[in-house]
Amino acid sequence: PKIISGEVKRYSGMIDCFTRVLSEQGITAFWRGNLTNIIKYIPAYASNFAKDIIKAMFPKADMSTGFGKFVLINMASGGLAGAGALMIAYPLDYARTRLASDVGGVDRQFNGLLDCWKKTVASGGIGALYNGIGVGVVGIIPYRGVYFALFDTLSHLNPFQKSENTIARASSKFLCALISRVAAGCAWYPFDTVRRRLQMQSERPEAEKIYKGTADCFRKISEDEGTTALFKGAGAYALRRVGP
Repeated sequence: PKIISGEVKRYSGMIDCFTRVLSEQGITAFWRGNLTNIIKYIPAYASNFAKDIIKAMFPKADMSTGFGKFVLINMASGGLAGAGALMIAYPLDYARTRLASDVGGVDRQFNGLLDCWKKTVASGGIGALYNGIGVGVVGIIPYRGVYFALFDTLSHLNPFQKSENTIARASSKFLCALISRVAAGCAWYPFDTVRRRLQMQSERPEAEKIYKGTADCFRKISEDEGTTALFKGAGAYALRRVGP
């Protein structure tokens, strides 16, 4: 909201963002909301195990005889597992977004996770914690679906999957995971941009909200900022995928 109103200048890129956050808010601002983010990863990683349980409910498919069926089953099971994890972790994801973007310096809006939840519920009701959940679920399905389908497919095709050379085996697996995560992130990123925009206006009265819903948010971002705005931050996201 502060950026849209012109109160805070837009970041021109990743370097500009790093420089300004450091000078305006201090080095600790880079870790604001990180504890909430760590907690949020618990159900996210649990979904990796849930994916195998869900996959077992589908008919068996062999990649060599039914490649299309094999990929679709992996996409469906991965997408369902990811959607379930998002539903559980969404209040944490909301708080992480709000805390990380709270640029008020000493006059910050929130003092922590519980304070963020308390103020949001007080102003917008419990449903405000789930603002953007619809587009989040829609987006997580292609993300997890593409990730698991691509990772399982690449792993199956990986000539070093069972190599006795530890370095070759580990490096090839890492590369398969990295390619899968970056590709999945590209498919998911526009949905995540809209989700975060909707989260940022959760506690506002209906009359003051900039976006009236998912479709309206997609339209206004595309018209006012260009379609490339839906991918702002995708480069930093891709670099982040090298880690957990």
